[in-house]
Amino acid sequence: MPRASPYMIRLSSAEEVELQRRADKYTLPYFQVQRAKMILLAAEGLNNDQIAARLDSRREVVGRWRKRFFTERIQGLEEQARPGRPRTFSPRPRRSG
Repeated sequence: MPRASPYMIRLSSAEEVELQRRADKYTLPYFQVQRAKMILLAAEGLNNDQIAARLDSRREVVGRWRKRFFTERIQGLEEQARPGRPRTFSPRPRRSG
């Protein structure tokens, strides 16, 4: 039997409008759309296993975003700075030809 999440999601009307806008917008990056859909489904009362199955994701990923939204609200769904050295990409070598 799936475990119930301790992070029950209740959305304000403004949050629901914003999340629905993100979920419906096909020009946003995939990860932003998925996070919005996860929270909308959590607000409907689905558990992490059900959400993961619907969105073809992992339960742990759903749990992470549910918790971040619960503690930080919409701001928690944004990308955060990662520790360590920033990625650098050197220019591709030119092909002679």
